[in-house]
This record gives sequence, structure tokens and C-alpha cells, in this order.
Amino acid sequence: REDVLLCFYSIDPMEGEALVIKCPKWSSSVKVTWYRLDTNKIIPAEEEGSRVFSIERFLWFLPTSREDSGNYTCSNNRTKSYNVSVQVHSYKPGECFQSDSLPNATGRGKIVCPTLITIECYYCPDCKPLQGQRFFKKEKYIYIENPRREDDGYYTCQFIYTHKGNVFNVSATRIFISEVKYSPLPPQIIFPKNKEVIEAELGAALSLKCQARLGIKKQPLAAVRWDVDNIPVKSLACSRFREETHFSFEGHEHVYYEETTLNITEIKKEDLQSNFTCIALNTMYNTRVTVTLQLRAQAKDGKIYDAYVIYPKNHANEANFVEYFVYQIMPEILENKCGYKLCIYGRDIYPGEDAASAVEKRMQKSRRLIILLTQQLIHSKEDAYDQHIALHDALIQNGTKVILLEMETIGTYGNLQESLQFIIKQQGTIKWKEEHTVHPQSPNSRFWKQVRCQMPLTHRSSCSANTR
Repeated sequence: REDVLLCFYSIDPMEGEALVIKCPKWSSSVKVTWYRLDTNKIIPAEEEGSRVFSIERFLWFLPTSREDSGNYTCSNNRTKSYNVSVQVHSYKPGECFQSDSLPNATGRGKIVCPTLITIECYYCPDCKPLQGQRFFKKEKYIYIENPRREDDGYYTCQFIYTHKGNVFNVSATRIFISEVKYSPLPPQIIFPKNKEVIEAELGAALSLKCQARLGIKKQPLAAVRWDVDNIPVKSLACSRFREETHFSFEGHEHVYYEETTLNITEIKKEDLQSNFTCIALNTMYNTRVTVTLQLRAQAKDGKIYDAYVIYPKNHANEANFVEYFVYQIMPEILENKCGYKLCIYGRDIYPGEDAASAVEKRMQKSRRLIILLTQQLIHSKEDAYDQHIALHDALIQNGTKVILLEMETIGTYGNLQESLQFIIKQQGTIKWKEEHTVHPQSPNSRFWKQVRCQMPLTHRSSCSANTR
């Protein structure tokens, strides 16, 4: 014997209209019986003058009455049941019926009336006939050209059904929610800060990033660009400047961000006298910030960077936390608040450079090596070269100090390469734990104090109170 299957569905028809309810087709060989549950009576087949009757899998109301409100079920020999709750609403002239349980329309500018019967008219939420060239009716569909936010709401189609010479009104309501729900926000440049002074080295490469919030969902007109002395970079003939733009979404509202990086392959003296302006614009208006460059004081040890950062490369379209940590949190704490200079692969090594050579040179110019330990990094063949060069430089060639940040639980260290196991045995790792995420951008959190204790001395007063 089959287990009893109960399906539940609710429907809210309008008083005085035709209504047809269909029972699922479980088997073509099994008879379906309709019952009204509150009376436990079988609903008979159609007879002359019947108003409520059943025909095979269909339950008919021609027309509905307020007394029809109740629970109905179709049963397949009582082994499978399909229950329907019917609530008939009073008809009020000039009003369209709206229900919270109605199915959605497609959202792409097409609304379907759930019947094959010819539609007589189509109404919008205020129960007035749709007018205007943007609305086009064909068969059981209504098409909305270029749907807008103000088109969202309830749409009711009304039509006529004829049964054995009797004419009945029928209506059906659908909720339409447009998919194109983008909206601009006042452009806000997240970074850099206006009038910020950025240190640079003559002859070295430099990357200037500008990120702005521009709206909700993908914007039809939005841009983030760089000007050099009020001239757009795209208009400059100088091949030293190149822009790269990326966009991203954040949160359940899909807040739209755009980021443009100005890559300068070689800093020259004239750049120290120039204004670099980031402009963010959308359909509302535009905003801008300007930064300047100043010459970085050469360290006595000949190093350029305080630390080279090794992290797992992400080739997916979605951003992950490690990438956000490397590009956002680390620079905010160690560069902006503590005065360090980091070398980050995706930011400070540029397209066109020989990657292997560039990595090795940057590591040699760095006072520390920061390695972000994750499961992905440990098992990545692509990142193995960077690790090999870094650990060889640290343990054999130049004695560079290594800082290990355990970003996720690694478990047993026995699976790591021997050089990493040796460093962990000597100094351990700094673990990114839950308590560090409460104030991740505070240089005084326990995590960042541990990191700074292993970094070189810095002149920035905000970090000078910590010994190393």
C-alpha cells in the first residue's frame, strides 16, 4: 500500500466568477474523487443546473458563491490527496482583487494570464485599463516595454468563459516585479582620501587605486577614471600610464562598486609635481579626490618594501575573504595607519613584467616575507614557486624574517613542506581567530599587535608604542 500523500494549496477567487481547480495527474488508470472536507461529501459529476460539480480531475464552480469558502480535496483511492483551501471574496465594483499568495510574473516585461481563453482586458494595480504604447497585448500575454520600478505591482486580467450557453466572468491577478531594479546612489569615493600624499620611488613602478560606490545593481552609466593634471589618462600619449577597471557587488542589495587602478610603470621627477585626480560619476552627478606623490626616503639597508606578501591567487569571479584581507585590511592597517610599505603581487607587479623575475626582485627588496597560510595555498601548485623562492631567500640566502599568518585552521603541520615546518617550530604562527574579526581594522587588536611585533621598526607614532 502506498503512503498517504497530502498536498496543500490555497486559492482566493472573486465572488460571482467562474473557477476551475485541477487535481494532479497521478495515474491515468486511477479514478479521482473530489470531496468537500467540512461536510465529507463527495462532489458529484455535472448535472443539469449544477453550479458546483466535478469532471474527472477538475472541480468546477460556475459561478463561485461566498458559501463555497472551505476546504476541498481530490483523492486517489485515499492513498494520495491534494487539498485546496478556497476563500471566496466579495465583489466590489471598481476594485481589482489582490492576494499576498499570488505567483510572480517573469520580471522581464511579460505577464501571463493563466488561461487559454481570449483576454478581454488587462488592468494595472489601480484597476484602470492599461494605456500607452509601452503596454502591448497578445493572446494571453501582456508585454511591458523597458520595465521600470514604477511598473511593479498587481496586474489583473479579466476575460469571459462560456459554458453550455451560459456566460461567466473570470479574473486572475499576478504580481509583477521587474528585474531591472538598478538605481544610482550619490557617487562616493571609498579610497583614496582627498589630498592624500603617497610615497614613491624614482624609477620604480607605482599603482594608484580608486574605488567608488555608484548605485544599486549594475549601472547603465557609471565610471571611475583617473586624470593627470586635469587630463584624462586615456587622452595622454604617455605609455607609462595605464588604467584597469573592475566592478563588484556587495551585500543582499547588490551595492555596485567600481575600482580603477592607475598603473605607472616608472616614476619620474615630473610626477612628483603632478596632481592625480580620481573622478567617479553616474547619472546623478560626479565627485573627485586628488592625491600627490612625494619621494620616499631611501632606507640604509637598500630595501624598498617592509614586507612582501604571499597569498593564494584567486581566479574566480567572486571575491573571497583572503583577497579582501590582502587588498583592503592589510594596506589600511600596515600602510595607512602604521607607515609600512607592502609589496602585493596583484597590486605591485604589473602586466608585461616577467612574473618570475619580478617576484624574485621584489622579495630581495623586502625586509620581511608575510605568508598567508590557507588550505588553498598549501595545495596550490601555482603558488609553490613563490613559496620556494621566499623560503630559500629567508633560510639560506639573505636571512629574511618570515611572518606566518594562519588565516584558517591548518590542522597538523606535518603536511607542510619541511622549510615551513622548521619556521613554525622556531616561531609559531599568528592565528586569525574569531576575536580578531570584531575590530579587524584596529591596529591595537591582539592580532595586529602580534604582526607589528614581527615587522621592522616604523617612524609612525601610532605604532611606536609597541616593542619588537
